[in-house]
Amino acid sequence: MRMWAQSHLCQKQRMFSLLAAAFALAFLIIGTSQSASAIPAFARKYGLRCSACHESWPMLNFFGQKFKDNGYQLMNDRDAPIWQNPGYWPVTFRIIPIWHRVSTAQVATDQSATGEQKITQSGFDLSGLDFHTGGTLDKNISFYVLPSSDATASFHFETVMARLDNIGGSSWFNIKLGKFELDNLLSEKRILTLTGNGGVYQLYHFIPQGDGNIWGQMGDNQLGLEWLGHSANDRTRVSAALLSSNDGQVGLPYGAESYSGFFTASQAFDFGKLGVSRFGAYAMVGEAPTIWLTSGGVGIPGSGTGNKGFSREGFVGQIYFGEHADVTVVTQHGEDSAWFGQGYGDFVDNPVAGTNFLNGYGVTSLPAGSRNPTWNGVLVEPHYVISPQAIILARWETIRMSQQSTPGTASNLGNISTYTVGARFNPFMTPRAGFAYHAEYNWLHQDGTGVVPGTNINTSELLAGFDFDF
Repeated sequence: MRMWAQSHLCQKQRMFSLLAAAFALAFLIIGTSQSASAIPAFARKYGLRCSACHESWPMLNFFGQKFKDNGYQLMNDRDAPIWQNPGYWPVTFRIIPIWHRVSTAQVATDQSATGEQKITQSGFDLSGLDFHTGGTLDKNISFYVLPSSDATASFHFETVMARLDNIGGSSWFNIKLGKFELDNLLSEKRILTLTGNGGVYQLYHFIPQGDGNIWGQMGDNQLGLEWLGHSANDRTRVSAALLSSNDGQVGLPYGAESYSGFFTASQAFDFGKLGVSRFGAYAMVGEAPTIWLTSGGVGIPGSGTGNKGFSREGFVGQIYFGEHADVTVVTQHGEDSAWFGQGYGDFVDNPVAGTNFLNGYGVTSLPAGSRNPTWNGVLVEPHYVISPQAIILARWETIRMSQQSTPGTASNLGNISTYTVGARFNPFMTPRAGFAYHAEYNWLHQDGTGVVPGTNINTSELLAGFDFDF
């Protein structure tokens, strides 16, 4: 889902006022984490506590992942809608009122002798509104629809998908069509954090400086067709998706024959008292256009050609240390074509003057020495579940360029390091609604991307709020 937190990806603070600190501390004392209530509609349907499916809502536990893999079904007579009370309506709303303090260094200003200075803002705010509806249309035919808005009530479709489940009676044959989240074992749409930089996984969205490839963002919902197969106990999972290379945008704004594939495989192991841990791998490979035809010197949307390739691949581990502690680790190696590295690519959203166009309006060859930009990253996210109603969490992400596209570019340009700590507390859990006190702090550092060449970006955010759904 697109939350307010996922739309402001650049903000900072290090020092905060005594009043702001006291206010945030009050939230921390009131509560430190949250537990469960999926979309409460599912809990209402089956008469289960939300903690049956969630380690901490909205993050799934092993049983919740199995329920999702089965097409939001428990594989019993209550799965088909015909057996439900006619008054049952599988709908959930989610919105989050918050207070936050954001500090951003290296902002371009006319009033600074250096051309940049730090700007700090604080106040009350809202997230966007998510309107979830999902479940079964009939036995083994499931769906999920999520209209989502920003804080100004500007809506888009975040998720629209239908799925054929257990085709031929086999759990290895499930087909999904529409716009959906990629089968990431660490789900960004079920993320527990809300700040601008902490409310997304940087690893899922990283683009090198000057790169024109927007299509390899694993955290964005994509349009396509997915096959998912899993063992009856869900210990073994595999999936493969064929996606339009358009970053989930509707219509055909880019070009012909540009597709991407996303592939995952994982295996869970029972380690006795430690719990069930899962290990897997993923790969996203594809191609997308770099140049466009023109009319009167203006690029024609949908005419993209000159497809070039890109890839993202890595490993995932979800490791449990008993009923209270766990850690998730994600690695990534990424590579883009040198054409993307030199700024060719996203003409529709980010046209680059003098590039991307054919017939004399742009170049058709790369500067001498251009190389494929490559990078490596790792994400580590530990959780400590105090009780079914309380959780504390942390995250560390780092991304390091291993090769810049243009020789002579600083080797660390665009490198990212970010740290997040947070806590959530659910004062109650019912099949009707969910409520959590939420408190969080994020700090992000990026090398060499400041307004003054060679300077770094530092941002931070302190946030507290009420996360609720009904």
